[in-house]
Amino acid sequence: MSSIQRTIQVGYQLRVFFTQSVFAPANPLLRDLLVSEPGTRVHGVLVVLDESLAQVRPSLVQEIENYFTAASGRLKLVCPPMIIEGGERTKNSYFHVSEIHSHIDRYHIDRHSYVIAIGGGALLDMAGLAASTAHRGVRHVRIPTTTLSQADSGVGVKNGINAFGKKNFLGTFTPPFAVVNDYEMLESLSDRDKRAGYVEAVKVALIRNREFFESIEQDARQLAAFEPKAMQRLIHRCADLHLNHIATSGDPFEFGSARPLDFGHWAAHKLEQLSEYKLRHGEAVAIGLALDVIYSRKMGFLDAASAERVLKLLEALGFDLYANELLHVDSDNSLILLNGLEEFREHLGGELAITLLHDLGQGFEVHEMALPKIVEAIYELRDRHTARTKIYRACG
Repeated sequence: MSSIQRTIQVGYQLRVFFTQSVFAPANPLLRDLLVSEPGTRVHGVLVVLDESLAQVRPSLVQEIENYFTAASGRLKLVCPPMIIEGGERTKNSYFHVSEIHSHIDRYHIDRHSYVIAIGGGALLDMAGLAASTAHRGVRHVRIPTTTLSQADSGVGVKNGINAFGKKNFLGTFTPPFAVVNDYEMLESLSDRDKRAGYVEAVKVALIRNREFFESIEQDARQLAAFEPKAMQRLIHRCADLHLNHIATSGDPFEFGSARPLDFGHWAAHKLEQLSEYKLRHGEAVAIGLALDVIYSRKMGFLDAASAERVLKLLEALGFDLYANELLHVDSDNSLILLNGLEEFREHLGGELAITLLHDLGQGFEVHEMALPKIVEAIYELRDRHTARTKIYRACG
């Protein structure tokens, strides 16, 4: 027997830019980013645009077309922007991935051309999968348009769609060519969608940085009122911590089982599925965080005062911490939510690894969960929700 072995190291540069009005004629950021190489080559550009964004900003398509017309010496918009539905529905089949592949083929998008996806996290996940699998990977630029995607999902290295009833079953780890966070894109969001991204900032603060958690507490009133400067501070710091984790954790493509950035997500993913995605991802994560915070307290890992601070902050930001799906049962009268633990373990590809809290800003891993304590935590969330509802009704 003989063998040949070599260590292959591949370096990636993960870049996130922050700007306003990315498609304004006077803003050179995107143009300079796409035409960073010397020479006269004209780079093809295929734009994928979130349908809901196109509806609330009807001038955006024209703005995009005008921007690339002005840069036509080096950039060519190969066709009008592809308008594709956003939200979790876009990830529930392979159809839209195939649709983008078809355009990549038809308009000759090669490995020196660009696929630019403009939208929320679900659209970015789906379009990223298409870009990373065509020609074994074409240059992909993300322009996240929600608080959630600008702070968290859009600045990562994951792409994927759902399959076989499981979230992100099909996907790739492929860093984007660049991410451009345009704060102006947030202005057209509903309050519900503006709020959704806050929870990922709370999550990363809880496991990585107590100071950031305390700054979110200080800004809670402004964030609840969607004050732009407070939102921008939250997004920038959250994205910074997210990139630090990817760059320094030693496992950016998650070959191991540890996934601290998925704190609160084992329950959240299952809740999304059980609600048929009526619960937004951020809303489900808020409940998942609350559940695991209470569980941490019940197991003696986290002190009661710190746990209460987390729950109060989530409520101050406007999140409900209970959903009826928490108590949905199957034909054997077993809580369906608990199946999420096994699905999470299977998705990790090894032993179960759940992040819990020792303190604010200090996460740690466990490899098993006490099911009776999870059930107790669920009922505590239900009772807390019931009590808060009674108070609101009494206050009129």
